[in-house]
Amino acid sequence: MIRQATVMNDRINIAIDGPAGAGKSTVARLVANQLTYIYVDTGSMYRAVTWFMTRLGIGPELPDKVLEYARNMVIELRPDTDGQKVWVDGEDVTPYIRTSEVNGLVSQYAQIEGLRSHLVFLQRQMALNKGVVMDGRDIGTTVLPDAKVKIFLTASVKERALRRFNEMNDADRTSLEQLEQDIAKRDTLDEQREISPLRCADDAILMDTTEMDIRQVVNKIVSICRSQKDGERIT
Repeated sequence: MIRQATVMNDRINIAIDGPAGAGKSTVARLVANQLTYIYVDTGSMYRAVTWFMTRLGIGPELPDKVLEYARNMVIELRPDTDGQKVWVDGEDVTPYIRTSEVNGLVSQYAQIEGLRSHLVFLQRQMALNKGVVMDGRDIGTTVLPDAKVKIFLTASVKERALRRFNEMNDADRTSLEQLEQDIAKRDTLDEQREISPLRCADDAILMDTTEMDIRQVVNKIVSICRSQKDGERIT
């Protein structure tokens, strides 16, 4: 179960995909702010489930149990001045879902077919009224294949590791070298999983942001979205 305010309008949906550490969440949130759209961080939903299951001691090797509990979770995505807050069953779990423990386990839970199907259904419901910027790893290929604008963000493994390193709290900080290894491993898991693997949609715009700052990336995507014409998808 998920709760989110809906907006009735005739706007478009925007899909932003990419590997771990590509800056999808930050970019998608800023793009949504500029366009006054709703931002949906699908990765936070998988992270929330991962945090919830680890707290209960339910590992990814118990898919039926994971799905049973996930179907009864109430996940809320609430806009906040500092970004999107994630609540589970009335508790703000935002500080807990980006720890090194969750980072290391989320891909394993995300490979559970029933869980992905359940969350994809919820994500599609959230985009029915359009005016949504949604980021993840399979938005343009699986969740919103009809999105008007599709962006695939990427950057070198070294650059993505550095970005993630700079975002981490001191309590969870690990070495930059370890982060590079973790991100490379995460890429392999995401690309090789049988269910909704990470890949760039055929009609998506590929953006390598290794040499770009956040402002440049956001401005380029907003320009693309504003230049689109009715009935024509930008590619």
